[in-house]
Amino acid sequence: MYIVINGGGKIGEYLASVMLRDGNQVAIIEQDRKAADHLSSELSGQFLVIHGDGCMSRYQEDADIRRADVFVSTTGQDDANLVSCEIATRVFNVPRCIARVNSPKNLRIFREAGIECVSSTTIIAKIIEEDTMLGGMSVLSNLSHGNVELTEVTVPRFRHHDAEEGVAIADVPLPEGCLIVAVSRDEDDDMEVVGGDTFLFAGDTVVLASDKDVTAQGRAAIRQL
Repeated sequence: MYIVINGGGKIGEYLASVMLRDGNQVAIIEQDRKAADHLSSELSGQFLVIHGDGCMSRYQEDADIRRADVFVSTTGQDDANLVSCEIATRVFNVPRCIARVNSPKNLRIFREAGIECVSSTTIIAKIIEEDTMLGGMSVLSNLSHGNVELTEVTVPRFRHHDAEEGVAIADVPLPEGCLIVAVSRDEDDDMEVVGGDTFLFAGDTVVLASDKDVTAQGRAAIRQL
């Protein structure tokens, strides 16, 4: 995978080292010259360090972001993480953006923008590692004899529906053998079992229960709302 990271502090450096260790290609955008020089001397593998502001499209282009599989923003500023992910998503159409959120009160803002957000670097690394092994699916567990999977998916910003009205569960074009069974839309990550009158909104996290052979189709149906 090719991963672009905005922010080369301790968190960005750790994430880059984990990804490089696993054989991925990494580009890091770091605004501080001293930190950028440190990264250049400490990292090993297929990596590129860009000295610049990751909130500016020119530096994202320098990182060859158009071919990125994942964009991750790990700076200590939530506004910078939000803006850089918005640029990566809207301008360069990066298929997956993950942001570090420093203040829990900002979680809702990121979710409403359809950006995956976490507060733990270890979790970020795990998410990307699962992408490598499972083709972009975060598999929670296997059921029965391994024929059914529970898969967690973040609802993106809507392309074909009204953001305020949301989308009824019944209107999501899921394949046969795939169901949305739970949804979370608050800062505490509390899940609720869906009902016939449940609506989805951008930033929600849903859990799909599906036959293994249609999991990818179910996930794609959520991503294309």
